[in-house]
Amino acid sequence: MYGRDPWGGPLEINATDSATDDDRSRNLQDLDRAALSRPLDETQQSWLLGPGEQKKKKKYVDLGCIIVSRKIFVWTVGTLLVSALLAGLITLIVKTVPRHHHRHSPPDNYTLALHKALMFFNAQRSGKLPKHNNVSWRGNSGLQDGKSDPSVLMKDLVGGYYDAGDAIKFNFPASFSMTMLSWSVIEYSAKYEAAGELNHVKEIIKWGTDYLLKTFNNTADTIDRIAAQVGIGDTSGGSSAPNDHYCWMRPEDIDYPRPVYECHSCSDLAAEMAAALASASIVFKDNKAYSQKLVHGARTLFKFARDQRGRYSAGGSDPALFYNSSSYWDEFVWGGAWLYYATGNSSYLQLATHPKLAKHAGAFWGGPDYGVLSWDNKLAGAQVLLSRLRLFLSPGYPYEEILSTFHNQTSIIMCSFLPVFTSFNRTKGGLIQLNHGRPQPLQYVVNAAFLAALYSDYLDAADTPGWYCGPNFYSTDVLREFAKTQVCCRLFFFEP
Repeated sequence: MYGRDPWGGPLEINATDSATDDDRSRNLQDLDRAALSRPLDETQQSWLLGPGEQKKKKKYVDLGCIIVSRKIFVWTVGTLLVSALLAGLITLIVKTVPRHHHRHSPPDNYTLALHKALMFFNAQRSGKLPKHNNVSWRGNSGLQDGKSDPSVLMKDLVGGYYDAGDAIKFNFPASFSMTMLSWSVIEYSAKYEAAGELNHVKEIIKWGTDYLLKTFNNTADTIDRIAAQVGIGDTSGGSSAPNDHYCWMRPEDIDYPRPVYECHSCSDLAAEMAAALASASIVFKDNKAYSQKLVHGARTLFKFARDQRGRYSAGGSDPALFYNSSSYWDEFVWGGAWLYYATGNSSYLQLATHPKLAKHAGAFWGGPDYGVLSWDNKLAGAQVLLSRLRLFLSPGYPYEEILSTFHNQTSIIMCSFLPVFTSFNRTKGGLIQLNHGRPQPLQYVVNAAFLAALYSDYLDAADTPGWYCGPNFYSTDVLREFAKTQVCCRLFFFEP
């Protein structure tokens, strides 16, 4: 039979040997008795005599080459043991006492920029702030959000992020921010960890997704509304009613009611929120319960987006004044791609790669803003994301045709970023003008730098040294250089 060894291996015990062992034991006893018939020397007698027959202990110890007193021997051994114990104790104390270490070299400019960028989210937090929020001049705010508007279904809208210098909370751009942050963590978590920011950025994402889950019934499979915005900023009508632009004050001091804008037909917003929750579910995959909650919410939102077609900013609503959405087709491709990555459900991939959907999203025509990733147009990001799928997983038929198209278009977009092409103007300092002179240029620049650096890493990981722009071949180093120059340019500008 077999027994389990404590180290994990089997111990074989042969039952047929037991009788033989008894016989051997008897034989050995017979040999012992035979041996006793001979005279024994002093050493042999000391091994064979029982406890009751032992002689009185000697006062000396024979060490072979020297004979020493037993007392001296015991005292010497005891002294050595005590000395070893004291030496070990002193070593332990020395190693555990804090010591002054040499200062590490200061972080590089990229790491400093990352620290500042993530601190911005801490400064923009709404709701009851955590104790470790590292912006000392910010306090709890917006604690009545949702409760002060009796007309809305969602009464607890505390949390989330303020948009800019005002106190409005816009779900549409905030969701895009959470999606992009999650994408960066999925691809570069080791770099975040090396910079000491991994836990911080995950906390930032969770603060955003926790709030997004409050803006709809996240436990339901089907919904009919979303709380799209908290607070208003329209001052064009000459009204003196307090709102977040008319009254310029700290969010901590706001005491007036903040209206909530609900939407019942908002495909663009719902699909973008679905992308945010789906991408975050990958970030938090080690937290199974929370990840599944995010996936369920993303599924519910995407179903609502597909069932109730319409733009969230249609009809001259307050969101249209600040974040007017041009269409929802790009969000369908974007949200479908992220849901496929989060769930593995091929129905989402079928939707994201449907030729008619790609056509409506503008994948087959140019235009001045083609290839520009922003909170309004996610097509360029979706094309890079789906190129990733083709490069590393190559799902083949029936997806290959449209994935190949997206991959080729991604290459064209990367070509448009290079200085040798004239798709976009540049400042004298080299900053690419992706918005063609319109306001707030820097947000588009950073998105382009991210896509360029990411795509170059994709090509390297796929053992592809570069890509073609027409007949000319460019190495991935060119894309990284573009990303570096644009980030460096941005560090010397203030975003308007």
